[in-house]
Amino acid sequence: MHFVLGQGNDRDDAIALCRRFREPDEARASFDRSRTQWDHLLGAVQVETPEPAMDLLLNHWLPYQVMASRLWGRTGYYQSSGAYGFRDQLQDVMALSWAASNLAREHILRAAGRQFPEGDVLHWWHEAPLRGVRTRCSDDLLWLPFVTSHYVCCTEDYSILDEQVTYLSGSALRRGENEHYAEFSAGDDHGSLYQHCCRAIERAAVVGPHGLPVIGGGDWNDGFNRISTTGQGESVWLAWFLVRVCRDFAPVCERRGDARLAAEYRELADDLRWRAENGAWDGQWYRRAYYDDGTPLGSAESDECRIDLIAQTWAVLSAEQPTERDREAMSSAWRELVRDHDRLVLLLAPPFDHGTGDPGYVKGYPPGIRENGAQYTHAATWAVWAAARLGDGEGAMSLFRLLNPILRCRDAAEIQRYRVEPYVLSGDIYSVPPHTGRGGWTWYSGAAAWLYRAGVEALLGLKQWGDELELSPCLPRGWTGYRARLRRGNSWYQLEVSKPPGVSCGEAVIVKDGKRIEGRRIPFVDDGLDHAVEVRLQPASGSEIATGQP
Repeated sequence: MHFVLGQGNDRDDAIALCRRFREPDEARASFDRSRTQWDHLLGAVQVETPEPAMDLLLNHWLPYQVMASRLWGRTGYYQSSGAYGFRDQLQDVMALSWAASNLAREHILRAAGRQFPEGDVLHWWHEAPLRGVRTRCSDDLLWLPFVTSHYVCCTEDYSILDEQVTYLSGSALRRGENEHYAEFSAGDDHGSLYQHCCRAIERAAVVGPHGLPVIGGGDWNDGFNRISTTGQGESVWLAWFLVRVCRDFAPVCERRGDARLAAEYRELADDLRWRAENGAWDGQWYRRAYYDDGTPLGSAESDECRIDLIAQTWAVLSAEQPTERDREAMSSAWRELVRDHDRLVLLLAPPFDHGTGDPGYVKGYPPGIRENGAQYTHAATWAVWAAARLGDGEGAMSLFRLLNPILRCRDAAEIQRYRVEPYVLSGDIYSVPPHTGRGGWTWYSGAAAWLYRAGVEALLGLKQWGDELELSPCLPRGWTGYRARLRRGNSWYQLEVSKPPGVSCGEAVIVKDGKRIEGRRIPFVDDGLDHAVEVRLQPASGSEIATGQP
C-alpha cells in the first residue's frame, strides 16, 4: 500500500498526477528515484567511528535535516513559515561544501540580493512576491562575508566574487522605528558580490562607548532587542564575530589585489580584539553586552545572565591562537553552563525572570525555555568547535555526545522526558523543572549544519581547501582512530586514521597511495580514480591546539 500527497498546477493537473502515481509501478519508480538522489547527496561523506550514534547523525540525519527542513522546506513542526532568514540559510549552506557546493553558491547570491544600498539586509523574507522585514539587527549582514569567505576557501571558486547582484529598493527605517515589514523590489543600484560583502563589513563596524560594535535591535540573539534603545548599547559577541569575519575576508581581498582593504580589515580585527580584551573581561569570563547606560550584561555582578555561552566560545573561535584568558573563559562556561546529569549545555545562566534589567523579548519566555536559559542547541554546537580549537578532543566529543539526540532516548524514561524525535536536533531543550530535558523546536534548527560540520571538520578534522584536503583530527584520547569515505566527483578517497591512546591532536604522518605526504594536506581532485589515505597521529612536539576555523 502506498499513499500519495502532492500538488499540481491546477485541478486537472492534480487529478492527472493522482492517476499516474496511484499505479504501483510508477510509485515504486518514483520512490527509487528519490532514494537514489538522497543516497548521492548523503553519500559524499561516510564515516565509521567508535561511536555508532555519531555515525548515524553524520552519515544521514544531520545532512538530511539541513537539506530537507532548513534549505528546501524551510519549515518544521514548530515553525511553518517557508521564509528565508538572512543569517539562517547562509549558515546552513556552509555544510553543503562536501555534497552540493552549487546550492551554496546559488544561495549566497540569493542572499546578497536581499541587501540594501546602505549595507543592511532583510532579516527574513518570502519570495514571489518579495515580502520581508527590514530591522536594526546587527549581525545578519555579516554572515554574507563570513559564508562567502568559507565558500571560496572550500571551492576556490573566486568567480563568484565578480557576480553582479542588484540591491533592494526601500525606505530606510525612520528614527525610533525598529523594524518595517513591506513588499520590496530590486532597485537601480547593483554591485559585485565582493562589493556587497565589503559594504556589510563597513556597516557593521559602527562602535559604541567601549569601542565595541553597537548591538542595534539585537545580535545573534534576537531576544536582546531592548539592550539598546538609544543606539549606545554594545555587543561583545559581535566584536568577536566581526574579528573573525575581518580575518577571514582579508585574504579574499588580497586575492583580488586589494591589499589596502585587506590591511584595513586586519587592523580592525586587531583593534576590536584589543578593545574586547580590555573592555569586556569580567575576571573569569567575558561579558556578553552593555546596555545603553553602560551597565554590563553577562557579568558576575549581574543578577540574571551572569554568564553567556557564545561570548566565551567565540572568544576562542576569533583568536589567531587562543590565549590563557580564552581557556579560562571556556573553563568557566563548562563549570557554569554544562550540566552533565541533565545532558544540557545552557545558553546563559541564570535565566531572566524578576531582575531589574530589560534585555528584550527574551525575558518574555518562561525561565529555562528557549533563549531564556535553556539549551539553545545552535549556540551549544559552538562549544564543540571551541573545545576542539583548544585541542581538547575529549571535551569536544563529550559535548557532542550531550547534544546527540540518539543518546537522549536510550530507555523509556529518557523518551518520556525528551518527548521529541530522537534522530534530528532540537532547537532548544528546557532546563527548569518540571520540564527539564524536554525537547522543543525540532527539525527547523540551525544547529544541524553546525553540529554536522563540528563532527566532520572540528573533530574528525576533514577540511576542504579547493583541490586539497586538510587532515587535522582532534579526537577523544580513548579512540584508536576512525575510517572515512569521501567522494570527489567520480573519485573516492578511503581514509584510515589511527592513533595511540592518549593522543588527541598530535602530529600527522600521512601516506597517500603508498607515498608519504609532507604537511597536513593532500591532493583532493576528481581524477576518476580511487585513493587510499593512511593518517597516523603521534604525540605532538609542541602545542596541540587545532588550527581550523569554523
